Amino acid sequence: MKSSQFFNEEQKKLITDAIKEAELNTSGEIRVHIESDCKEDVLDRAAYMFEKLAIHKTELRNGVLFYLSINDRKFAILGDAGINAVTPDNFWDEIKETVINHFKKDEFDIGLSTGIKMTGLALKEHFPYQKDDVNELSDEISFDDK
Repeated sequence: MKSSQFFNEEQKKLITDAIKEAELNTSGEIRVHIESDCKEDVLDRAAYMFEKLAIHKTELRNGVLFYLSINDRKFAILGDAGINAVTPDNFWDEIKETVINHFKKDEFDIGLSTGIKMTGLALKEHFPYQKDDVNELSDEISFDDK
């Protein structure tokens, strides 16, 4: 299955709406990338996609990537240097655990949208929404169809 076919249009909208909602709480930028396969370490692949999607180019270095490989059932959340500099080491643990618990019930769209909203609220403390905030990254899900 191509990664772009994993979610139907309604599920894609749920996820992109969650990104838009989360980004109303924070100046942080959130991206979701879905791939069919990940034959390497999930964090290495997520880091590669983080750079490829230019998430590291936000002004405050406060971008976040939710990465999912559907066939291999691999998942990662990566935050940029600006986030990592001001948050504890376990910052992503609760969010990741919540997302994975939904994944275990085959609720991939709900898991991602819930985790994204949690991220917006969690980032609010360190990166509050600015009234002149510019959406630096696309809110659309990216796919790597092979």
